[in-house]
Amino acid sequence: MSESHISVVICVYTEDRWEDILAAVASVRAQSRPALETLLVVDHNQALLDRLTKEYQEAEAVRVLANAGPRGLSAGRNTGIAASSGEIIAFLDDDAVAERDWLRHFADGYADPRVMAVGGRTVPVWASGRRPAWFPEEFDWVVGCAYRGLPRGRARVRNVLGGNASFRRTAFDAAGGFATGIGRDGDKRPLGCEETELCIRLTRARPDAVLLLDDRAVIHHRVPEVREHFRYFRTRTYAEGLSKALVAQSVGADKGLESERRYATRVLPAGVARGLRDALLARPGGTGRAGAIVAGVLTAAGGYAVGSVRARRSGATFSVVPVGKIDGRRQEPEGHRHG
Repeated sequence: MSESHISVVICVYTEDRWEDILAAVASVRAQSRPALETLLVVDHNQALLDRLTKEYQEAEAVRVLANAGPRGLSAGRNTGIAASSGEIIAFLDDDAVAERDWLRHFADGYADPRVMAVGGRTVPVWASGRRPAWFPEEFDWVVGCAYRGLPRGRARVRNVLGGNASFRRTAFDAAGGFATGIGRDGDKRPLGCEETELCIRLTRARPDAVLLLDDRAVIHHRVPEVREHFRYFRTRTYAEGLSKALVAQSVGADKGLESERRYATRVLPAGVARGLRDALLARPGGTGRAGAIVAGVLTAAGGYAVGSVRARRSGATFSVVPVGKIDGRRQEPEGHRHG
């Protein structure tokens, strides 16, 4: 693979994250393995689109685009995929910064032609300066980060996590893009799982596909103060249950919940036992962590039950659009190009 055939897509939606967005772009431009381009996809926010266009008008290999689809993260990612030129497309959250060798570790995984996706490890940066004592590492996915229970080193996985992930372009040729109707829409209910649904769809389309997690590909993800409280924890775990129901509706419960069964039957009980042990040893937060795990499981299960009923009643379907080339040329959504 050429030294610079990786495109990086960063989806953005609010000026409230202005400094975070600049930091994310700067971390990509400082990579030891240079990216071919950085694409900033703005989700239906004209003021932010105009401000970023001005900010990067002289920047080399930075492109600012408007989301060409419906509002939401999935359509924004699809816009970036369609407009990109790299053989590999990497995704970075707009409130995260990548370590210097992030892209180099991603690229290493694609030496094997069977590899269709490589994900990395996302480390939380707590607004308060440290992890809340009650917050269990098993639930770091609540704040968009790698959690206890994921494999270490480089390992095959069912799905990568979307805020720190990369895909071979041919993966989208085989499976289509991210499904709209699953995942986040700005600051509304914090749904997710769009990358899970895509990865399952990909391995169905390409049974020989290999998906990897390489925990050397590290990004640091800012966790705002509001997400350090139990209220957000409860909201996010409920939303995850809703999201899993949508995934199960799309790809079937067997695949949609395959990894979750091991997590729920092995990882979480071990976490509860660890919390109770810490409580007996008078270590801070032990009881709180054990209780949060139980509460998280029950809340997610409630969301899944509600989401399953809603999906059956509505006959929910999801739009999966082809992305990549149109009429022999790479699609160029409406927006602004620089570099």
